Amino acid sequence: MAIEVIRDWRGLSASQKGAAVAVGAFDGVHRGHQAVIASARKAADELAVPLGVVSFHPHPRRLFQPDVAPFGLMTPEQMARALDVLGVDRLYLLPFDREMASLTDEAFAREVLSEGLGIKHAAVGFDFTFGKGRSGSPDLLTQYGQRLGFSVSVTERKDDADGLKLSSSAVREALKAGDMTRATAILGRPFAIEGTVIHGDKRGRTIGIPTANIAMPAYMRPAYGVYATRTRLPDGRVVNGVANLGIRPMYEIEDPLLEVWLFDFDESLYDQTVETELVAFLRGEMKFDGLDALKVQIDEDARQARAILG
Repeated sequence: MAIEVIRDWRGLSASQKGAAVAVGAFDGVHRGHQAVIASARKAADELAVPLGVVSFHPHPRRLFQPDVAPFGLMTPEQMARALDVLGVDRLYLLPFDREMASLTDEAFAREVLSEGLGIKHAAVGFDFTFGKGRSGSPDLLTQYGQRLGFSVSVTERKDDADGLKLSSSAVREALKAGDMTRATAILGRPFAIEGTVIHGDKRGRTIGIPTANIAMPAYMRPAYGVYATRTRLPDGRVVNGVANLGIRPMYEIEDPLLEVWLFDFDESLYDQTVETELVAFLRGEMKFDGLDALKVQIDEDARQARAILG
């Protein structure tokens, strides 16, 4: 990965400062976010400076609503890879803690963006807010920039030509509905869950269907059910498969799990990190009379998944 990930705004070297940056949460790095990043890229090219993205971890909502249900669309590692593909040079993944949350809008512009990161340009979306109580606006950031020595560009709302809303909330709505076509259209790529393969109850092995089990604590919960999938292994190989996401009505579990059957694959993946794209939703979770009936349905799911994945 060529992108440099910087996790603070304090104590940076001169070589880590001076970028033109896009600023925002960027959860999902969807096509609307990509328009803001494109505006930052234009400024970076004109100013002959690095292209950066300023985001926050954890997501600000998590600090203010610690008990809210999981809502994340990607891990920090997935964000870095998505930005790397877009040609971003630096990801400033700033800690969103009580100190950050207490900064006024003026203090955020001055201490974080100007003095800390030494930015030359800030690109933001039309609905960008910043500072304590979300009191800052794009217009206010523009005023601060004029005083502090950085320019500002504001990207207006970008929706698809056919009216598709390009937002993180729209991605979540599509995932909850199991509409993977719409989610993919907004994101510009399939939604993917990344995690470490853990030991399960190994029940699938008894019917010849071993699965890679992945916990998903921080991700939002897409529609529970069965998906056609593509899984990227640590060595870069991509393996087609079929997966159940949910709580398994037959053998119910408390926390949802992604259980992926990788086609034509017979290697151990325990303790390895894999990323699984949910390409198409096949059906909701079902309860069966026994393992034989379950296997018949899984074989049918696999047939459909193979046809979809080509």
